[in-house]
Amino acid sequence: MLSQIKGLHHVTSLASSAKSNNAFFTDMLGLRRVKKTVNFDAPDVYHLYYGDETGSPGSVMTYFPFPNAARGRPGTGEVGRTSFSVPKDSLKGWADRLTAYGVRDLKTDTRFGEDRLLFNGPDGDAFALIGTEGDERAPWTGNGVSEDMAIRGFHSADMRLQDAGASAELLKFMGYEETDRKGNVIRFRVPDGNEANTIDIETLHGVNWAGQGAGSVHHIAFAVENRARQLEVREALLDTGYQVTPVIDRDYFWAIYFRTPGGVLFEVATNEPGFATDEDTAHLGEALKLPSQHAHLRDRLERYLEPIE
Repeated sequence: MLSQIKGLHHVTSLASSAKSNNAFFTDMLGLRRVKKTVNFDAPDVYHLYYGDETGSPGSVMTYFPFPNAARGRPGTGEVGRTSFSVPKDSLKGWADRLTAYGVRDLKTDTRFGEDRLLFNGPDGDAFALIGTEGDERAPWTGNGVSEDMAIRGFHSADMRLQDAGASAELLKFMGYEETDRKGNVIRFRVPDGNEANTIDIETLHGVNWAGQGAGSVHHIAFAVENRARQLEVREALLDTGYQVTPVIDRDYFWAIYFRTPGGVLFEVATNEPGFATDEDTAHLGEALKLPSQHAHLRDRLERYLEPIE
């Protein structure tokens, strides 16, 4: 069993508009845009990162906004919902705020003793705010959401699978422990990790596979301290029979990827070097930053990419 993985690092999804995606996360949810860059493999598409003040591992939601992309089809073999941690008594305030911003079909429920506010993003992305006690992560309040409401980072991610068995065993191998189960949902937590330490598996027998598109999660990334720990994880996964990519330099972290038995794409990302490598912390996310291999495209990309504030 691995001990290097410390919880979630980031979650990456697809969108249909950079402008509406940016407004949703910064204006409505109050997160900070910590990086404005482009997709390594498709430089005419943004890669936008939202999180706390510095983009701490376990706080960062990232998006590839492909203009006018068709919506994804929910189903199995995907991360079906991403949940954020907020102060325990703030859900009523959040419901009022989301309603004022035009969010419809808000729902509330309780899972494993925690109250949740369920809602969708502009592309049908499924989210939840979970009232959490004792989450001491410092929130970003620069976009006008008060400290007693502001998002602290991720709480968890929900994997929707046709069969939980092999993926549950994988999570246990990665250091997660089963902590609860009710109905068709099993909860796993990694001990001694960051606060974004929870994965829920929801088993949906007979439900068709998801079709990826705008609003779909592309992959979820798990955090390791550094490249040495990442290489240990990679070797262990290879020894177990997983097909794992070589280490890829993503400028702000190093990454490896592999596909899980349930169909979800996992990444293992380093906490180093972080988002302040190419701009001062006070100005994160303001300028368009380009990977070195795309630097020669700057003039064209600045004319082509949808302007966002």
